[in-house]
Amino acid sequence: MAADIMPDFNHVLVRARAHAPFLSRALDRLPDLEALLAAGNVEQALALARAAGEGIDDVAIALRRERLALALVIAIGDLAGAFPLARVITELSAFADRSLDAAIAAAIRRRTPDAPSVGFSAIALGKHGAQELNYSSDIDPILLYDPETLPRRERDDPAEAAQRIARTIMQIMSEVTDEGYVFRVDLRLRPASEVSPLALPFEGAITHYESSALAWERAAFIRARAASGDIAAGQAFLDTIRPFVWRRSLDFGAIAEIGRLTTRIRDHYSSGQAIGPGYDLKRGRGGIREVEFFAQTHQLIHGGRNPALRLRGTRASLDALAEAGIISAEDAAVMGQSYDRLRTLEHRLQMVGDQQTHSLPQDAQALDAAAKLDGLASGADLVAELTTISEAVGSRFDTLIATYAPTGAIVVEASPLGLELETLGFEQADALAERITAWEGGQYRCLRSAEARDAFARIRPHLLRALSEAPDPDRALLRWEQLLAGLPSAINVFRLLDARPGLLAVVMRILAHTPVLADELARRSDLLDTLIDRSAFDLPGSVAEIAAELARGEAGDDYQRLLDNVRVRVGEMRFALGVQLIEGPSETGARDPLEVAAALSRVAEAAIEVLGRAAIDEFMLNHGVVPGSDLAILGLGRLGGAALTHASDLDLVFLFSGDHAAESDGRRPLGATLYYNRLAQRVIAALSVPTAAGALYEVDTRLRPSGAQGPISVSLESFERYQCDDAWTWEHMALCRARPLFGTATDRAALSTIIARVQDTPRAEAKLRSEVLEMRGTMAEHKPPKGPLDVKLARGGLVDIEFMVHFLQLRDHVARTPDLGQAVQLLEEQALLPAGIRAAHDLLARLLEVVRLVAPDGMFPPPASRSIVARACGLESWDALLDAVQQARHCVALAWGQVFDIKLEID
Repeated sequence: MAADIMPDFNHVLVRARAHAPFLSRALDRLPDLEALLAAGNVEQALALARAAGEGIDDVAIALRRERLALALVIAIGDLAGAFPLARVITELSAFADRSLDAAIAAAIRRRTPDAPSVGFSAIALGKHGAQELNYSSDIDPILLYDPETLPRRERDDPAEAAQRIARTIMQIMSEVTDEGYVFRVDLRLRPASEVSPLALPFEGAITHYESSALAWERAAFIRARAASGDIAAGQAFLDTIRPFVWRRSLDFGAIAEIGRLTTRIRDHYSSGQAIGPGYDLKRGRGGIREVEFFAQTHQLIHGGRNPALRLRGTRASLDALAEAGIISAEDAAVMGQSYDRLRTLEHRLQMVGDQQTHSLPQDAQALDAAAKLDGLASGADLVAELTTISEAVGSRFDTLIATYAPTGAIVVEASPLGLELETLGFEQADALAERITAWEGGQYRCLRSAEARDAFARIRPHLLRALSEAPDPDRALLRWEQLLAGLPSAINVFRLLDARPGLLAVVMRILAHTPVLADELARRSDLLDTLIDRSAFDLPGSVAEIAAELARGEAGDDYQRLLDNVRVRVGEMRFALGVQLIEGPSETGARDPLEVAAALSRVAEAAIEVLGRAAIDEFMLNHGVVPGSDLAILGLGRLGGAALTHASDLDLVFLFSGDHAAESDGRRPLGATLYYNRLAQRVIAALSVPTAAGALYEVDTRLRPSGAQGPISVSLESFERYQCDDAWTWEHMALCRARPLFGTATDRAALSTIIARVQDTPRAEAKLRSEVLEMRGTMAEHKPPKGPLDVKLARGGLVDIEFMVHFLQLRDHVARTPDLGQAVQLLEEQALLPAGIRAAHDLLARLLEVVRLVAPDGMFPPPASRSIVARACGLESWDALLDAVQQARHCVALAWGQVFDIKLEID
């Protein structure tokens, strides 16, 4: 309410008496409150209402008196515009928390006086959990107890004591007396409510939600909150079942269930669907429930991967969905504003008689009265407003369900499968038909259930069409079968492809062209979830932004859960970046492979940052810290040069600052060297050890001082001494692509200073040249190229460019950057390398990035995939690519001759 607008409370009180019998009676019973409200002292009235039960020993009476007083003050404040909707529902929800907490405490004390309220928790669901209670709402808690800590008499059985407490709570809260009631309590949302007791043990509830809960229960727990009683125990329960609620893998079965539930609600309440007298604001088309389901459906889809969407409030959830780009800002605003208005009108209906109603009155006079209570002129004005709101909400919700959970049956042609395949252009259609029939006949475990076969039948026409349009149908078909063979269950995959038919074309391109991504998809079908919207084709942001996303979790996450979350998210990012190489961010074509290489490097660097910090925090629990000392990590090779491929290892060197003779201060102290060697092993394990969520990277530490024979981690002082006094030339060459990735700003600067000092070392040109050529010759002998597309190891390839660059960097102390492409550019500008060498480098680097996915063996890819490789490299055809690669290698050979005065023989 604006500061310069004063509500007319006297007019509101007249309106309330004229049109709301319940409020009229409350005003008669509470004249002190009426006087405060008439004077506009609404906050003072609210404080007095909260104290209405003070000094009354009987909890049931005290809560009822507080409830009546609050109901009056909140209603008048609402009608006057002094309390916005957010304030109204927050006050009502807070009272529900207080009253339920008081009832639990009283029920426990009834058998065990002076006992604390431990071991018994109320989990609030629905509007109570979301802190959005309506004016005359019931509450839907789940009552849980811990048999070990629940207060009880010595002879009492824990289960019997818990049920006695639950029955007392129900009596205190719900029994209608001369004083009224507190809240109607509905316990039917508890697991197996038809047969289960009123209160359940925590472990029993956990077992239910982890093994046999239904789809609607997931949606219910989106808004769950530990509200009363033993809050800590209740929150621990919610933390435990979080993976049940927030699944990383999209569950289109759950989404379809919401669609079916909506249809059943609309059918069951058919009399409340038409806008007019009798319209149901809660269950009618375009009503309150559809706004809530709109938000919750999107949360179910995306909340498993984005914890920022795990909000309870409907308005907050809509805003978060818009902020994440999942729904439009317009949809969020329309749905949010509609929700607020519908909830406000719902309150008006309930203020009339303090009844849990959501429907407009059938009687015209009563409808007019409800409208006038709200301040409208007539019932006709109210119906007109609801007509607009219902259409705005209902049309958006209909579109959502049609998009994510199509319910119409796909009409499959009546012709035999062989004829259908022949029509699509498949050769040997009859043989292929037998092959496909075998899939559905039990060949694959994932297709043995009737539900799975039904889901597959829905996508089969789309699948066959996508296969027929694949550049290499045979290859795509074989990989599709490999995908089926690796899936323990495929129902969700089929439902996803049914809901997103366009994904089938993407899947076929993956299966037909990229064996690396196809293998990843066979191991983790949930990777398809990452492609559900176009954001999968955006490059990830800065290292800091990626790290923030990887570290994003919730209170209660332990070290292992963080590791799993990082592994899952990194796997998704790498997969999406691979798809960009063949699919493209837009109609203009595939993503530039050099951009993908840089993005893969940012992802790896962010993973090192997050997992390094997590490993340190975990390690400190037992071993403390080494005073005045910190871990630092140096990246070398393609990681140091920010040019990773999908097949790249992480070349890391682990270092530490401070005194190597110091000792940690934890309960299990370690000397600094041992401390950091064990810590380095923890970080390596976090990056590379496979878990249920998979592994991230292969970590190579062989470039550390003294190689595989030396300790994994050494002090900065030892590192500097080794590099200056004992290192080989090849180790100094490796430092040319070194980059500090982890550590304090001071330690990173110290590392950069050490690297610069090594690179500044004067060198005899003849000796340096001899050693570089000897190393390249040895490498060529022992590591020949795998095939004709191994442009890394082939003579005239990327390794030769790298050797030339490092030779010139060490000889002339120029072009100091770990980015090989930038170094080549600087050397070309200084005429130390011939013109065109940067273009040659970029072409070969792009080709390497793509062939790591399309042809990991270095051989020519199948003909159908060659145009993808050429296009990704910026060429129009395969022949043009081969010509360009040959020209690039000749350019490298020319440069080799210029730098080393030796002719380089290439094929």
